[in-house]
Amino acid sequence: MKRTNALDALNPQQREAALHKDGPLLILAGAGSGKTSTMTHRIAHLIKEEGVSPYHILAVTFTNKAAAEMRDRIESLIGGGIRMWIMTFHAACLRILRVHAERVGYGKDFVVYDPTDQKVVVKSCVKERNLDAQKFTSAYVLSVISSRKEKSMSARQFAAEAGDNPLNKNLALLYGDYERILKKNNAMDFDDLIMNTVLLLENHPEVLAEYRERFRYIMVDEYQDTNFIQYRFIKLLAEGHGNICVVGDDDQCIYQWRGADISNILNFEKDFKGTKVVKLEQNYRSRGNILNAANSVIANNRTRKAKKLWTDKEDGDKICYVNAYDEKEEARFVARAIEEGVGEGRNYRDFAVLYRTNAQSRTFEEAFSAATVPYRVLGGVRYYDRKEIKDIVSYMRLVQNPADDVALSRVINAPKRGIGAKTLAKLTAHAAAEGGSMLELLADERVHAMLSAKSQIAVRQMVDVIATYTAEQANLRISDIYDGLMMRTGYVKALEDQNTVEAESRIENLLEFKSVILEYEMADPDITLAEFMEKIALMADVDNHDRNENAVTLMTLHSAKGLEFPVVFMPGMEEGLFPGGRAAESEGGIEEERRLCYVGMTRAMEKLYLIRAGARTIYGRYNHTLESRFLREIDRTYLDGEQLPGGDTTGLLHAPVGDFDGFSDAKVIRPFDQLRHIRASVAKPLGMGLTDYDNGDRVRHTKFGEGLILESDERTVTVMFDSAGKKVLAKGVAPLEKV
Repeated sequence: MKRTNALDALNPQQREAALHKDGPLLILAGAGSGKTSTMTHRIAHLIKEEGVSPYHILAVTFTNKAAAEMRDRIESLIGGGIRMWIMTFHAACLRILRVHAERVGYGKDFVVYDPTDQKVVVKSCVKERNLDAQKFTSAYVLSVISSRKEKSMSARQFAAEAGDNPLNKNLALLYGDYERILKKNNAMDFDDLIMNTVLLLENHPEVLAEYRERFRYIMVDEYQDTNFIQYRFIKLLAEGHGNICVVGDDDQCIYQWRGADISNILNFEKDFKGTKVVKLEQNYRSRGNILNAANSVIANNRTRKAKKLWTDKEDGDKICYVNAYDEKEEARFVARAIEEGVGEGRNYRDFAVLYRTNAQSRTFEEAFSAATVPYRVLGGVRYYDRKEIKDIVSYMRLVQNPADDVALSRVINAPKRGIGAKTLAKLTAHAAAEGGSMLELLADERVHAMLSAKSQIAVRQMVDVIATYTAEQANLRISDIYDGLMMRTGYVKALEDQNTVEAESRIENLLEFKSVILEYEMADPDITLAEFMEKIALMADVDNHDRNENAVTLMTLHSAKGLEFPVVFMPGMEEGLFPGGRAAESEGGIEEERRLCYVGMTRAMEKLYLIRAGARTIYGRYNHTLESRFLREIDRTYLDGEQLPGGDTTGLLHAPVGDFDGFSDAKVIRPFDQLRHIRASVAKPLGMGLTDYDNGDRVRHTKFGEGLILESDERTVTVMFDSAGKKVLAKGVAPLEKV
């Protein structure tokens, strides 16, 4: 009976990689090319056929899930349990440090602080130095410390680099304080695990020699996602014997904003002389037209290893290009297409909507709810369930109904105003005893004795803002109230001060909520705040969100890496949205966005839809859009649609493919430009303003139109409007401009 060889299941390139034993090996594994199968078969071959002990093999991955999958596959190939290191970077370094911690100044029983522990330490450091807690938030400070540790930069080196920059000087001091507290508590954070292991190996040659002898064969998965310190760890271990195999795809490096360094994989052959390069270009996931279209896009990147995916699958359907009128039609089209697909026998789980920003999920959630299409938001929460949306809606509820104690309890400390749980409990009990609302109580000077001086100021400001907009709501559009609440409560500023990617995403979601408001105002210019709040309450209650069962998947393109779906929709293919406005500021930024587009396209197995809205209300502003440059880069041979990309040339500088010069700034959606516009519109303090206006001046109001200023006093201005009649408006709140 003929013996079955496990390698017979591999294609020639996979087999070539699996049979390679000694010397450096770079496996360039394109999307869907079977990299995990290749890696596991190589390890199994080393153990079973080459006689390499599992003891001498180190396999490093990025997630525990990937490590577990790799271990299961290897054990299924060679049988039985294996004692080898198949683990994440952090787990491998933790195991090394448990043996040698004293050599880097720690006890062997050191503890590892999780993010919650880290935040507690940073908060104490900020408080000890009497720094502004809203400016130096835990999330921001920790992101700065982490980025420095990923570059193997100590607090002392950071301080030297900071020079006279006040912000960086304070951050360097906080970094030093943070490190001293961790050291005092015999604790490390996750970044320390790798950084201290590198220091151990660099400063103790005998330890380095021990692990070089131990790990004679090293394999690293997703090598394109390694950062500087991870690269150094691997390089130190592998330089002794050179038996290192890295697997990755530079075309799928989409985490540079998180520290990933694409140069690690691009320069691998320079780091390890005599590298054998094997390209896995046969794709087992997607149909031919999808692959060819994706190849035509990624070919425009200059900084990449040349490769071209191919498949022996049939060509399948061409990519469907849809030029929708606006974002609502975009979402309705997707809902209809899904229902048609389900009618033809597909399951809802076969469909995925992949978007560039979380804020884009809102229109799809609403369209799916209206069409009763079950969905789940993968890697995130429903739009109306997001914290920032619930917070801002609570502020609006307070303006509509100042007696809403539930709404006040939610936002009394958002942003932070020094109101702890105990103080809040006292306020709640006091309000119940008095028989009034908590907001009324907070306006009472007698209650301020419960609060610190700083809290008193913050609370007074909040009470004044809510009281002013409550009194003026009849004179304002809902969008004017919304702008004022975002800015005057300090909510947006607190997010800006965090200076993190997550905080930016929250701001984008807040700006997107203004799009919701504008849609209602366009449909009914006279809509009241109470009517709007009723509609929002109904919208938030509609729930077709299915976490576990047969449902359409909504997710960002970044979250989709490593997944696949029979049918994929990629909406928002517009300049300023995808690629994002900031990306256009650098060639590297555009190339990473192009890689993200490539990743999204190659998630599709059978059918791919690329959708652009000709107009979009996004981030609270109505825009006529321009199609994404990535659409123009697709070979038209692989596209199908009533109007193919390329006809839209408004503002286009007719750059050749791959040398796109960009669009006029006025045409590009930039969310934080809109934020600056909103900030300017509510810049004047409450009770002030109109200092440049005189009685008799003609002015324009956002809700009442044009009119004539009759008189004004310290806090109000009286205007006779042409159509709305005489109105007494609050200074600093009334949205007026001179005609």
